[in-house]
Amino acid sequence: MLENNFFLYRRAGFWLYLPFLMIKTRKSIAKKFKVTASGKVMRRKAGHRHFLRNKTVKQKRSMRQDQQCSDGVARFVKTGCPGLF
Repeated sequence: MLENNFFLYRRAGFWLYLPFLMIKTRKSIAKKFKVTASGKVMRRKAGHRHFLRNKTVKQKRSMRQDQQCSDGVARFVKTGCPGLF
């Protein structure tokens, strides 16, 4: 049960009010991933920084679009960045 940023729980027959712990956001994760309105975790495709003349136009065009992360990576991002969700 939640009441004004405190968590109420029962311990040894007594009700205790404890403040919520603030979980810090991992800034390195927050900069590399973004969350859509529907809750999907998106990432940038790799390989779009240098050696671009060796890549075809089709490769470079496909690297512009964001890619959806797998479920395992999304779970990692959600635990590391609670403020994004």
